[in-house]
Amino acid sequence: MEIHKGIEIIGNSLYLKKHKTLVISDLHLGFEESLNRQGVLVPRFQFKDILEQLEKIRKKIGCKIKATILNGDLKHEFGRITDQEWRELRKLFKHLQQNDENVIIVKGNHDVNLGPVAEMENVSIVKNIELEDIMIIHGDEIPKNLPKKIKTIIIGHEHPAVSLREGGRVERFKCFLKGKWKGKNLIVMPSFNPLIEGSDIMKEKTLSPFLQKNLSNFEVWVAADEPLYFGKVRNLK
Repeated sequence: MEIHKGIEIIGNSLYLKKHKTLVISDLHLGFEESLNRQGVLVPRFQFKDILEQLEKIRKKIGCKIKATILNGDLKHEFGRITDQEWRELRKLFKHLQQNDENVIIVKGNHDVNLGPVAEMENVSIVKNIELEDIMIIHGDEIPKNLPKKIKTIIIGHEHPAVSLREGGRVERFKCFLKGKWKGKNLIVMPSFNPLIEGSDIMKEKTLSPFLQKNLSNFEVWVAADEPLYFGKVRNLK
């Protein structure tokens, strides 16, 4: 399903058809290790699930992907690279390079000290990427000089989700958002990490400086095997 002309939602990712480019955001590798250190014991299945999701996405695309863009917050810790992060980052880069021609990291606010492992695996790190009139940027800060040619901005960082009520039960779902920011199309991606549900955009304060306004006119697509369009935020209850 297209969220915008030429940009398709597939699982928790976006596929830019013209550029044959896959975009995934906010992997937060090492999240399980962080929880365990806090005394929250969870089985370590996220990395296996991430690789399985990627394989499903490739099958749905059905053609060679030229590039995979990792849109920020690959790692969970703000400081040092933990043992789990180091191992899984290297495995992820190798997995992607076996399937894709190019792997590019758009640096997120969690991605400090990422340089050594990226350099070891020949993966480049950038602040943002421009593909003709599309800019992909993590979303934790707004670039000082945004080119006039950019018409569509894709961000992560926010981990958007919506809580929907059915009878007496309320469930939270990851979602994609699309709206306007200073006259440009703005697309917000959910986290690709299966353990991170996200923040309810209707109840919780937004983090990204791109989203510091009323979101009532933003459109919502719930992330699922087949994305579900739910209309505008203002119509959700």
